[in-house]
Amino acid sequence: MNNLEKYNTAFCKILELDSDFNGTGIKRNKTKGWDSVGHLALITTLEDTFNIMMETEDILAFDSYNQGIHILEKYGINTL
Repeated sequence: MNNLEKYNTAFCKILELDSDFNGTGIKRNKTKGWDSVGHLALITTLEDTFNIMMETEDILAFDSYNQGIHILEKYGINTL
């Protein structure tokens, strides 16, 4: 499984999305399940999946599917 597939799997699992979801519309507090609890679950899952520890500023800035990809790049995780 490549990094993008791992990233998408985390979103599907935590936010209960269909596997064919379109990431561009996925945003915190606008997507069902992506509330404060869902956010922490998503961050924890991504940290475990990619063996990283995000800084607080990145956790707070992680507010959309696309933004998450950019944040992961900061930690050397290439999703392309």
